[in-house]
Amino acid sequence: MPRGHVLVLDDERAILTTLQKALSLEGYTVDVAGGVGVAEEKLAKRSYDIALFDVSLPDGDGVELLRRIRAAGSELPVVMMSGHATIDAAVRATRLGAIDFLEKPLSTDRLLLVLDNTLRLVRAEAEAKALRTQTGQVGELIGESRAMLELREQIARAAKATATVFVTGERGTGKELVARAIHGASRRARGPLEKMNCAAVPSELIESEMFGHEAGAFTGATKQRRGKFERASGGTLFLDEVGDMPLAMQAKLLRVLQEREIERVGGHETIKVDVRVVAATNRDIEAACREGQFRPDLYDRLNVLPLSLPPLRARREDIPLLARHFLALATQANDRPGMAFTSGGMGMLVAYSFPGNVRELRNIIERLVILTPDDTIDEGDVKVCLGGQQAPMKGGLFRPGVPFRVLAEEAERTILEEALGHHGGQMAATARGLGLERSHLYKKCKALGLRGDKGEADEE
Repeated sequence: MPRGHVLVLDDERAILTTLQKALSLEGYTVDVAGGVGVAEEKLAKRSYDIALFDVSLPDGDGVELLRRIRAAGSELPVVMMSGHATIDAAVRATRLGAIDFLEKPLSTDRLLLVLDNTLRLVRAEAEAKALRTQTGQVGELIGESRAMLELREQIARAAKATATVFVTGERGTGKELVARAIHGASRRARGPLEKMNCAAVPSELIESEMFGHEAGAFTGATKQRRGKFERASGGTLFLDEVGDMPLAMQAKLLRVLQEREIERVGGHETIKVDVRVVAATNRDIEAACREGQFRPDLYDRLNVLPLSLPPLRARREDIPLLARHFLALATQANDRPGMAFTSGGMGMLVAYSFPGNVRELRNIIERLVILTPDDTIDEGDVKVCLGGQQAPMKGGLFRPGVPFRVLAEEAERTILEEALGHHGGQMAATARGLGLERSHLYKKCKALGLRGDKGEADEE
């Protein structure tokens, strides 16, 4: 799988041939151009990860070409090279954003080091940009509850493996954070992490977004474009909301996962891919399979390493930690230093069901920081902020605006917590007392983030 796509611009045929062979042996895909005009044509037709420009060319100036592509808004990393380098040319190129300036004759080792470091830097900056966008939106994987400790252990084990990971959980539970954690702790951490939201891309464009397209493949395809699979070369591809992928695309994704190769839209070249896939959904995929909305064979292919994220209401002991974390972010962003929760205010948050999970908690905290007039956030402030969505009132479980599924799950959780407590945490005894199959109780407790205090050996 290519380490990167490189464009080499030089008027010496021997240099082009040498660099093409040397870089190809190192795993790069290389295009060459013998003049500025040819280079501009290639830049207009496809995208590159990095380019090497000679300074002096028969039909123009490499530094001037760099100026033009920068003026057009391109952020393509460019390394300049010259056999007659001058300080003036080096200064001009640096001011235009050239990554480095190499003198001829080129040292292959030095060139490979520059390319490797440049691609790492570009990918690190892209990752940092994505993380900055995420800052404060869903928080980190914060929590000391049993459910979160187990989740972190599962992430650590999954990171060491190479198999596909399937992350399930309600909206706002932090599925993308799990994907980032797996990538960051894996052997692919130095490679790219690409993300694709399958529900956000129009059905007519999803194949192009995933596999790329050739110039002229469809109306508006003016240049070749690499898709997410190619861009994730040597790294990880996070397919978010994969449960909303159209059935036609599910078949194509299944083939790629089986064959580890793709074809761009409008192309005939088979391209090998070396990508680890982490998929995620908040849908009940098993139900979707039964209803014919999701391919069972694709589910089997994705569900090699399943990870289930607990809802926030299943780890209420983590709410104070998360609330204080979001409070620090929100007070800094809104210039409200010194704000704090009273015990009553924090208690009101802990009692709330959070159907939107961690993301909803973050939004509520920011709303409180903006709307609370004083520096203390008390029970009344939280109650006003939540409106009609407070914790269940005495005498009933129904709350206006809360879906039946959430209410039923809360009721089940309360019943199972009390039953486990009554039976001293013994799962087998609890199953007998409730008239349930033990396997069914285990599955239900796992889904709700519950666990008995005693193992099988203690129950015999």
